[in-house]
Amino acid sequence: MFYKPLPRHYNWGNGVFMDIFSFITLFGGLAFFLYGMHLLSESLKKTAGGKLEKLLKKATDNPYKGLLIGILITIAIQSSSAMTVMLVGFVNSGIMELSSTVSVIFGSDIGTTLTAWILSLSGINSEGNVILKLLEPKCFSLVVALIGVIMIMGSKKQRRKDIGMMLVGFGILMQGMTMMSSSMAPLKDSESFVKVLTAFENPLLGVLAGALVTGVIQSSAASIGILQSLSLTGSITYGMAIPIIMGANIGTCATAVLSSIGVNRDAKRVTAIHVAVKLIGTVFWLIVFYSLNAFLDFAFLDKTAGIVGIAAFHSIFNIGNTILLFPFRNQLVKLAHIVVKESDEESEFKLDERLMTTPSIAVAECGNSMAKMVRKAQYGLDRATDMLLNGYNDEDYEFIKNNEEKVDHYEDLIGSFLMKLTTTHHLSEADKGRSSRMLQSVGEFERIADHASYMANSSEEIMRKKIEFSADANVEVRKLIMAVKEVYSMTIECYQTENDELCKKIGPLRIVISEMCDSFKANHVERLASGVCTPNHGFVFNDILYSCGRIADHSMNIAAIVYRFKTNQSGDTYMHDFKQRKDPENEALYREYLDKYMNMEV
Repeated sequence: MFYKPLPRHYNWGNGVFMDIFSFITLFGGLAFFLYGMHLLSESLKKTAGGKLEKLLKKATDNPYKGLLIGILITIAIQSSSAMTVMLVGFVNSGIMELSSTVSVIFGSDIGTTLTAWILSLSGINSEGNVILKLLEPKCFSLVVALIGVIMIMGSKKQRRKDIGMMLVGFGILMQGMTMMSSSMAPLKDSESFVKVLTAFENPLLGVLAGALVTGVIQSSAASIGILQSLSLTGSITYGMAIPIIMGANIGTCATAVLSSIGVNRDAKRVTAIHVAVKLIGTVFWLIVFYSLNAFLDFAFLDKTAGIVGIAAFHSIFNIGNTILLFPFRNQLVKLAHIVVKESDEESEFKLDERLMTTPSIAVAECGNSMAKMVRKAQYGLDRATDMLLNGYNDEDYEFIKNNEEKVDHYEDLIGSFLMKLTTTHHLSEADKGRSSRMLQSVGEFERIADHASYMANSSEEIMRKKIEFSADANVEVRKLIMAVKEVYSMTIECYQTENDELCKKIGPLRIVISEMCDSFKANHVERLASGVCTPNHGFVFNDILYSCGRIADHSMNIAAIVYRFKTNQSGDTYMHDFKQRKDPENEALYREYLDKYMNMEV
């Protein structure tokens, strides 16, 4: 015979198929666990919105506030690795100083321990107790997921959908934990499994195993969750668990190390501090703990580790580490400077794509970059108009040209960053609005900087060709420049404050500037015809008028964008109403500006 018949009463449940299905359940549960954690974290980030950025800005005030903020944000996003990646991005983009991140890192280490306490609900013994039965993950996770699905499918508001997604993520996470725990149950009777685990009684092997597993899955919370699932077999002792927990805290640095590739030196130092905290803390506590054990012989090391005990030690280790190293924050910064040495190269402005891991923060940083770009465009315009009024000088000319290139660089980076962010990440409704407003405005501000550069060219041409305008032409240029500076100043304030009432003042002034350009151009034609001015004068004068008119047009466009997003009304309607001057209030403002600038004494 080619085969040996199985016994008549062979128990398939105790055979190889049970092992195979246990492994399928284990890895399926791990997949659910990791995906649920990812979904939960992403949904929490969206729900938090711009509050995360506001919290982080407060972290620079004092280290204890930074510690608390690190705890709160990590609890909110359920990932210390994501928090560290965010810090690398903040420092790389200039949002935070290196020294301000140290206390946040410590807070993040403490905040991440909450996940293990949530997962410890899997160890609830509900036998004979209805309330405890309801608290079991296999029961309440399904209820939570059901509520989440109802919110996703039944709500039209994106914020409620995000909250629903957060609940679904939590339900999937806990269901994954339940699946992993159930898959481990048969292993408690496996001699081979027990033999493998005994190898981890060696502390160094335990640390190495914890670091490797965490480094591969890039989540200390997940590796602690796996350890908690293993503990339900009753085969894990505290002597095995403690080194693995310490190793898991080292392994979580892998994500930060990967995120530091291609960033500036201060951003690399954030990672260096994070790694140093984990390594120094682990080595110190290993030496202290096992030195004491050599003299005191801790009896509990041979006892079976419970799911709650693992969560407790995870918290104790990170809190103890913080107490140990928090007073040496400045020394950690100095150590980071030694590890990542100074460089003479100065990195140019860039938006770090690592910020996209938290879309609300990425949008907020784009807003900060836009504010810098707007200020640069204003500096360039102020210097260009001053040159036209007071005479050409080389220093201002070079500044304006370099400044215009920087504004172009800002536009390219902000535009491409926002396009990638909005097309590859899900944003909240508020962040969508902010992103769209910036995408529509960034080109308008860049064009204003271009016209400041054109004005600098006109000033240089006036100097080079020794052109002298007539008295009337000089008066007209001065009036027009004063009006342009006012309309642009109002535009900046309008954009930064989103003041729709201020938007209404820009339209009438833009019309006055347009009419001034037309009137002054006609006057100049008469001066050319009478011989008061030469054709050389005419070309330069017309260039100045054109730049002033276009700056007013771009200012009007920016005001229309702000008005539309602030009031949810059509920007086209806004511009049409001002052009037609149908509103009595607009007409009064138009008359006021016309009288102010046409009759201005300069």
